[in-house]
Amino acid sequence: MLQSNLQYLHRNQVDTVKWDQCINKAPNGLIYAFSFYLDHMAPGWSALVLGDYEAVMPLPIRKKMGVAYIYKPGFIASLGVFGPALTRDLVTQFIQAIPASIKLIDTCLNAGNIFSNPPEFTKLHSNFILPLQLSYEQLYNGYRNNIKRNIKRAQKLNNRYATDVKVEEVLRLAQLQPDRTGHFTEADYANFTRLYHYLHQQQKALACGVYTEANELVASCVYFFSHNRAYYILVGNHPNGRTQGASHFLIDRYIHDNAGTGLLLDFEGGDFRNLAFFYSSFGAQLEVYPALYVNRLPWWMKLLSGKPVQ
Repeated sequence: MLQSNLQYLHRNQVDTVKWDQCINKAPNGLIYAFSFYLDHMAPGWSALVLGDYEAVMPLPIRKKMGVAYIYKPGFIASLGVFGPALTRDLVTQFIQAIPASIKLIDTCLNAGNIFSNPPEFTKLHSNFILPLQLSYEQLYNGYRNNIKRNIKRAQKLNNRYATDVKVEEVLRLAQLQPDRTGHFTEADYANFTRLYHYLHQQQKALACGVYTEANELVASCVYFFSHNRAYYILVGNHPNGRTQGASHFLIDRYIHDNAGTGLLLDFEGGDFRNLAFFYSSFGAQLEVYPALYVNRLPWWMKLLSGKPVQ
């Protein structure tokens, strides 16, 4: 039986203060679920809210050919149900409460929803996380040898690490990597840039990079921060950096600067074998989270599309 106090709300009906308090206090809270993040990256989002914001579920919604569908917004790795003391039944009730008028659901839930495993979960996604409780020496000892070799190569070439890189420079390099960023639109990049500056003003965003001796930026990334978590949200690497150990050095320097702080470094991915190997080579641990896919499209639209609506 569905919770009688589970409401479907449009964005303008959501109490922003209560919403953000719920996300902030949730043991499984993630930066993507804050109202400001959704407003930037998934404008027009709706939500399911339990009672007086005891638990919530953001729903990024679009329409195509008059049909509403839930999609995966750019730079949002996972959403799902957020709140304290979640249970399998409660998460399932949230899923069942998604209005029938939404004909296609293609989204990712979060690691805190993993115990709920109805048939709609098409697969589990992989993510890698690295707790930074230990000293740098202890963390470094957990690196694979290939990481250590590349770090030494970068240092031998006098590569320089910087934490004052312009986000536009990271984006420029990121767009040279269509295999990693091809699914992002120009609107996604523009929204991300605005979001970065919004967070940077609050000291919750950082753009880092590695420069060669000739002052060429060859590796870069953006971190966002919330819930004692550092999200490795965007990566921009130049082809010239591949033989210099630049990307290895980039991550190592962040670990060096934050070792012992208790931060959790979230690599934001790992479904692809080469990325999984790369992240795990720093000692990162596997964290899985579920995908949710429900297709209620009319038969004729299924025939026309042959795949999820974009």
